[in-house]
Amino acid sequence: MSQISHPYGYRLVTLRDWKSRWFTSDRRKFRSLLRADTLLREYLEDKLQSSYVSNIEFERDRKATRLILTTSRPGVLIGRSGEGVQKIKSDVMSFMRRHNIETPTDLKIDVVEVANPDADAVHIAQSIAESLRRRLPFRRVIKQALEKTMGARGVKGCRIVVSGLIGGSATMKRREQLKKGSIPLQFIRADIDYAYLPMKGHGIGIKVWIHKGDSLANNKETAS
Repeated sequence: MSQISHPYGYRLVTLRDWKSRWFTSDRRKFRSLLRADTLLREYLEDKLQSSYVSNIEFERDRKATRLILTTSRPGVLIGRSGEGVQKIKSDVMSFMRRHNIETPTDLKIDVVEVANPDADAVHIAQSIAESLRRRLPFRRVIKQALEKTMGARGVKGCRIVVSGLIGGSATMKRREQLKKGSIPLQFIRADIDYAYLPMKGHGIGIKVWIHKGDSLANNKETAS
């Protein structure tokens, strides 16, 4: 079960919320909105790769669409006097028109800062990818990322897997894995953050699991 269930989907409703939040009873409308969310997510993940965006969420109502971008570098994303957000907004609207996606009358973009970047799986995967693009030794990169994550507040365990054409090889694939602490994938109350990041054009895939403890115990500590 733990090997075939996605750590995020396995904890939906109990610990996680849907990344697209809207409702429609019209089947054609549902199909078009689902297509729009999929295309926009792929476009933004590729466009904002250097901005360390760890999560992209959509909220829709009858007139407005809200795009929520969670990042560890909000200043880079927002830009001077909000120029970055305005540029993203215009690019998104142009992308929707090019792909025959119905444009909303009101598009709002919210930028949310990651509270603890060293305990964010997407941030760690992106930092590993950035180091590998600079041709740094992959074993040292993975080890440093693991130690950095384990030093973050609230982290109980971490597992990092890097596979593909690593180490400068153009033909031989290999798999490197490091793990420290506990990663209870089947324990549904365990707060597991997961990220998979394929490095396009490099033939490398990066997977990161971060265990942040028992969600029920964490909520009790916060309440007290």
